[in-house]
Amino acid sequence: MALFEYFPNYVWNLSLSIAIESGGQIGDIIDMCAPLREKAAKGEDAGTKEFLAEWMKKAETLISLADEDRQKGRDFSAATKLQRAALYLMTAERMQGHGHPGREKTYALARGCFEDATRLARENVRRVEIPLEKGMMPALYTEAPGEGRKPVVVYCNGLDSCKELLYWSRLGQALARRGISTLCVDQPGTGETLRLQGLPATPYIERWASKAVDWLEQQPGVDPKRIGMTGISLGGHFAPRAVAFEPRFASGAVWGANHNWAEVQQKRIRREGENPVPHYWAHVYWVFGASSMEDFLEKSKDMHLNGVMERIRVPFLVTHGAKDRQISVDYAHQSYDQLVNSPKRELKIFTEREGGVEHVGADNMSYGRDCIADWFAETLGGHTA
Repeated sequence: MALFEYFPNYVWNLSLSIAIESGGQIGDIIDMCAPLREKAAKGEDAGTKEFLAEWMKKAETLISLADEDRQKGRDFSAATKLQRAALYLMTAERMQGHGHPGREKTYALARGCFEDATRLARENVRRVEIPLEKGMMPALYTEAPGEGRKPVVVYCNGLDSCKELLYWSRLGQALARRGISTLCVDQPGTGETLRLQGLPATPYIERWASKAVDWLEQQPGVDPKRIGMTGISLGGHFAPRAVAFEPRFASGAVWGANHNWAEVQQKRIRREGENPVPHYWAHVYWVFGASSMEDFLEKSKDMHLNGVMERIRVPFLVTHGAKDRQISVDYAHQSYDQLVNSPKRELKIFTEREGGVEHVGADNMSYGRDCIADWFAETLGGHTA
């Protein structure tokens, strides 16, 4: 099993596969991508403006069709179209370089479509805002059904995702079915927190992760003794550090190990492995508030988990795709091997037998989603059947 290899470069295929796994319709995908194949052949950075134009065109059609549904009182049908419009807009925005024309407008329109869609569909999710030392951290909160205090999982972004993509991964829905709530966060350096507040990423993740726990402890439906933490992609670096330095987390997991991201940057300088987005170096400078390569490497030098994993004293799950082209599977083994003080540790490498072999299961997210949801059900007191 592998990515849907429609384009001649990995970065574009990654975005395409994420869109499909997040709820895109194949007919829409073909309509948007057919005019772009020649552009993609010129490299991962070339043609991203045309990518935006084609995906924006489809999103505008869906918004128009949703308006027609709403005029007839068909809110549920309108919502499904608006969800896809939001997805396509966020996918296209993610492909643009920092400061590219149209990026801010596209992001604003995507957020509006998402908010309208979830409201019209009456989906089990609400936007919340968590105070930080500076500014606030927007999040999407999905509560598990039933009365009483329930376990909850904090779910964080990677380098280039946003809370809406976390929501579309459907881990929150899988957890809710198992009796566990989910808080999908736009932590500093991602999503709204970066785009609208200019708050950069920090290697010291516990600074914002602890604020999420503070907020959750004040919620009447949360059991403060059963709070878990997970992250996807670069979140596979953030989540372990958060669990290591924030003792209130009761369990942890990663969707893709990212044991030594500082070392990965040295590999990317040498063009070893694939990048997650076009215009990669401009993107990481923006995320970390860096002015140059030297500044960026200084700001990210502490982003490794050597000496950190040993601090984890709660159950912890490491997952990884066997054929991850961005982050070597060796890093998953490093993280797992260093979990020497965890009372319950598990390593799950997804192979061709089941799928999910690519980076964070972009070829098939269902296996990672179920595995992580079951892990938290078993370690936080949910249910798996």
